Amino acid sequence: MDIYNLTDNRADLVGTLSAPPSFSHKAGGPNSPAAEYWRFPLSITRLSGAEDVLNIITAKETLEGCPAEAGSRVRISGEVRTFNNKSGAGSKLVISVYARVIGLTDEDERNIVQLRGKLCKAPNLRRTPMGREICDIMLAVNRRYERSDYIPCIAWGRIAAQAALWDLGESVAISGRLQSRTYNKVLEDGSSEERTAYEVSVVELE
Repeated sequence: MDIYNLTDNRADLVGTLSAPPSFSHKAGGPNSPAAEYWRFPLSITRLSGAEDVLNIITAKETLEGCPAEAGSRVRISGEVRTFNNKSGAGSKLVISVYARVIGLTDEDERNIVQLRGKLCKAPNLRRTPMGREICDIMLAVNRRYERSDYIPCIAWGRIAAQAALWDLGESVAISGRLQSRTYNKVLEDGSSEERTAYEVSVVELE
């Protein structure tokens, strides 16, 4: 697959609603009425049996065209979105998929993310306790209206060694899946809090 023949940001998902949709927020420009947005968790099972639960955001009008409820199998076409959480609660970088199209389906589960952007941080190559190489990548992907989404990615093994040679600002195209993982965050008072991190696990890159 020539992953350069792609849009800058594309997510193609098939999974099951883990909970019914709920209101998220309203947003709009100074000269336009506020649009209403809703959210829901989408569960997708990996080949290993592990489960990724992804945050989906969509416009109310898009959701109204698909009568999905908890337990529904849906296909989503959209893009990965990020924003900085300045409230002080939860993760600083909030990652979700903005669904432009939602439809009921009986297709097999699928989790495909394709991105094209520039490295906004130097790659960080490290090793697991078992000696496997991992490379952390932060990709800046352009969005409309001179905005960008900053998307964390992770590469393994041979791909990690290749990614570690890239320079800051280099243009990169990747294909992979959006995955979730839980971890314990140690707070200032010494207590810990379980949080969920999201990142794109890289399968192919150029």
